[in-house]
Amino acid sequence: MLTLDGREFTPEIPKQLQAIAKEIQQAGGRSYLVGGWVRDAILGTPCRDFDVEVYELEQEVLLEILTHFGRPNLVGKAFGVIILPLKGFSLDISFPRTENKVGEGHRGFLVQTHTHLSFKEAAYRRDFTINSMGMELPNLILCDPYNGKEDLQKRILRHVGPAFAEDSLRILRGVQFASRFALSLAPETAALCRELTIEDLSFERIFEEFRKWFLKPGTPSYGLIAFLEMDLQRFFPEIKPPDGSWDLLGLYLDRLQGSFESLPEIDRLVLAFTVLLSESENETEVLAFLERISNEVKILQGVSRLWNGLPLLLPQKECPSDSFIRRLSLRLNGLVLAECYCLADPRHTLEQKETFFIPLMQRAKELGVFQSPPLPLLTGKTLMQIGLRPGKFFGEWISESFELQLDGRIQNEDDVLIWAQKKRATSI
Repeated sequence: MLTLDGREFTPEIPKQLQAIAKEIQQAGGRSYLVGGWVRDAILGTPCRDFDVEVYELEQEVLLEILTHFGRPNLVGKAFGVIILPLKGFSLDISFPRTENKVGEGHRGFLVQTHTHLSFKEAAYRRDFTINSMGMELPNLILCDPYNGKEDLQKRILRHVGPAFAEDSLRILRGVQFASRFALSLAPETAALCRELTIEDLSFERIFEEFRKWFLKPGTPSYGLIAFLEMDLQRFFPEIKPPDGSWDLLGLYLDRLQGSFESLPEIDRLVLAFTVLLSESENETEVLAFLERISNEVKILQGVSRLWNGLPLLLPQKECPSDSFIRRLSLRLNGLVLAECYCLADPRHTLEQKETFFIPLMQRAKELGVFQSPPLPLLTGKTLMQIGLRPGKFFGEWISESFELQLDGRIQNEDDVLIWAQKKRATSI
């Protein structure tokens, strides 16, 4: 098949899935790969999430076919969903269904399966046109009733129909889709989103969409544009643009994503949220935002720590002292995140980076405090080794020696041992 940019692309489809599709076809049914797999295939991106919809076949007949290939998981059978675990992957197989809003929240839907719905009728319940396409198996014939391929070609994110408004999570999904695929919101979709609320969503679901916005490969600034066009800042007033420029914030997010691929997920989220909240007026405001969307302690502590350290990361005319660098590392729990944050900041000039940030980080590496903060060389074990019995003064001595260590007056274990012995001699 040809991708949008004209490349030849042969998507990988497991032999078991092809065999299942042929048996469905022989039984008088039709099967389609749907959703993200189709979108990604058109973009020429490999995808291992195989979501299949089966039409014109009774559930019992489908189950009989699936038992030829494995043991179907029937946990979602009441909702028309069957999971078939296979070697190396699993298939999510569903029947076309309708969803009618009958209550509040994302669980307030009445789901009904209809084996004889057309693909067009079933696709009408999907969120965006780019996700409403299907490829009929086994020959991969595209079915695109709502022009998703054309919208993908034009880089437009457009909702399928009025049912979009029934699930408020779709608003936030629009942000992360815009980011991942560099899409612009259709005006009618932006207008609809401005009329909706996300206040019925749990913090877990909100956090998951922020996570995808920041961590999925893409262009986060497109997500920010969608965020603003949907007027989502009405729910998150703590998010403010640096120097009053949303364009600057978007550029910052883009640069940041390009610099932190090798970092653990938690660290990447800490960086992104700190950038997003960098203009918050105080720590209380920062925590008010985070606590509404996450209970992850490492994120709360990490963002709070980095945000509070931002005033110490303002560029100076020359590299600061070793004492300052050690104490900065101690305060920020290492300087890895600080380096990413500062070097991605579009407000910093090349000269500022070359004369302040880069030398600072290089010196931190030389001092051994870049990856992690300095630890006290003096410990209770050391004090007991020189014949002292534990007491309140242990903590006082350790703190006193650590201050000297941060200043560079104590540099190794020999120094700290000499200091402790002198302290003992003058204190007894």
